[in-house]
Amino acid sequence: MDGDTLIVTRESKNKEGKVSTETITAKVDGDSLSLTVLKRNSAGKDMGQPAAFAGKRIAELPARPDLTQVKFGEPIQLLNGKDLAGWRLLKQADNGWSVVDGVLQNRVVKAKDKHFGNLRTDAEFEDFNLKTEVRTQAGSNSGIYLRGIYEVQVMESLGKELDSHHMGALYSRITPSVAAEKPIGEWQTLDITLVDRHLTVILNGQNIIDNQPVLGCTGGALTSDEFKPGPIYLQGDHTNVDYRNMVLRPVLK
Repeated sequence: MDGDTLIVTRESKNKEGKVSTETITAKVDGDSLSLTVLKRNSAGKDMGQPAAFAGKRIAELPARPDLTQVKFGEPIQLLNGKDLAGWRLLKQADNGWSVVDGVLQNRVVKAKDKHFGNLRTDAEFEDFNLKTEVRTQAGSNSGIYLRGIYEVQVMESLGKELDSHHMGALYSRITPSVAAEKPIGEWQTLDITLVDRHLTVILNGQNIIDNQPVLGCTGGALTSDEFKPGPIYLQGDHTNVDYRNMVLRPVLK
């Protein structure tokens, strides 16, 4: 420590035994954090300009909401059963998404030069209830990102132990209380409610996450800001999966 500044120096030794350093300097001002990273080679010379980063302490988690008192707006049909109107790829990539017989399907080709994309809504939302049906394929690994930052896992995990990476989990954060998956090829229902940073997930009629606090973004989040509206996005860069009947009702505040 140097006054109110934290300084961290990390050393790396290469195969020739030469040591380079990385110095991280961090300072807190109220709820804000500023940080710089400076790298020096084994001769002590700076390797480029210092990189600057900043962060802000997240607000305290609100009290657990009473979902019986939450009012929802009119339902919004996110899938029209005809085409991808209202949706777009997150970034330039191969598109495996299409609508076939009313079903939004993702078909991925495993090849060295193929990189398939994730699909997002044009519209953005805050808190809401989202109902949809999903059908897994052999080895399916997908996910539904709420506001583009919280992933509810979609995975073929029937018969596996409870885990925060299996069907219906909040990826790496909340493990389902019970296993409620159906076999490959059967349509499964997901009823997801996000209110005041608390999550409820009902899978195939069973409440597997009951109004639990969401303690931060999950991997693959589009942003670290948990307070601005964001899209629904579907993970499509892994494997094949199907969706249909996706209806969102925004929370009225």
